[in-house]
Amino acid sequence: MKNSFTFLILMVLILSCKSKVVKSQTDDINYNVTVSFDTIFTHKISIRAILIDKNKVWYAADKNRFGYFDLKINKHLERKISKDSLQLEFRSIAQTEKALFVLSIGNPALLYKINKKDLSATLVYEENHEKVFYDAIQFWNNKEGIAIGDPTQDCFSILITRDGGNSWNKIPCQNLPKLIDGEAAFAASNTNICIRGSKTFVVSGGTKSRVFVSDNKGISWSVFDTPITQGHAMTGIFSADFFNENTGIIVGGNYEEQSDNSANKAITNDGGKTWKLIGVNEGFGYASCVQFVPHSDENELVTVGATGVYYSNSQGDFWEKISDDKELFTHRFQNDTTVFAAGKNKLIKITVRKN
Repeated sequence: MKNSFTFLILMVLILSCKSKVVKSQTDDINYNVTVSFDTIFTHKISIRAILIDKNKVWYAADKNRFGYFDLKINKHLERKISKDSLQLEFRSIAQTEKALFVLSIGNPALLYKINKKDLSATLVYEENHEKVFYDAIQFWNNKEGIAIGDPTQDCFSILITRDGGNSWNKIPCQNLPKLIDGEAAFAASNTNICIRGSKTFVVSGGTKSRVFVSDNKGISWSVFDTPITQGHAMTGIFSADFFNENTGIIVGGNYEEQSDNSANKAITNDGGKTWKLIGVNEGFGYASCVQFVPHSDENELVTVGATGVYYSNSQGDFWEKISDDKELFTHRFQNDTTVFAAGKNKLIKITVRKN
């Protein structure tokens, strides 16, 4: 068989609460797998950034909105941030112990710090430029954080905070690696920044698909090429995840040729220095988000994107489709078996258990 643990999973309808026990086989092992999809909420919304904070799934969304779903008491709460008459789309979200941060795309770029208790929002950074477009935000700890965006000059736009998000400073281009003309990032799922241990990984797309690595919280960067498809405005790396400081995966592809799966996923085992294509002509095409399954010995992965939801337990060599839902943009694991995914008009929970 092509995969030592091939999932034989029947189609499950996303917009209902269903569970299916299916039989999975290897050459000499049989076991049952339970896959279930549960809708948390649905309404007219576009969500490209989520995070999990204890019992809450927080999200940033379009039309000036952010909110959360409390899993413990089954409560959905949503708020709007008003800024003049602007229609804001928040595609980036991050957190510290006491605060939440949401960052808008487009001009002007607006970064808000939100008190988790009373949900009051304070504007902590604003940038006006015809080319400004921020893609992702993450925190190293409760004091230090990073946001990255498309170039307004010849480098990534990189913001750094060292005071818990109260103030943010843009790093001058002379202190950053130069980008190739047409190289940028994608605000697809808030996963073009990944922090693991002492390392920070940032990924690019467009004319070049590269990985930028810092081991000193954004002070200096090394740059490495990848074999991911590149050369056009909508090609490249749309998402990255690292299991640890050494093993990581990048996915993406060609947004304009979404079925193309020839060079849209690659893996590294040396901290991003070298990359190898995996799953060539196998599994999904264009994908907007990839995540390692926690505590899976670097082997198990889940992706969402325009060709459905896919699972791998072969470190990405082979993939099985577990849902045909093409309208999920981002996902995050709560634990080894539970992952929350969001996208067009919904937040859902996916549970995969090996019995």
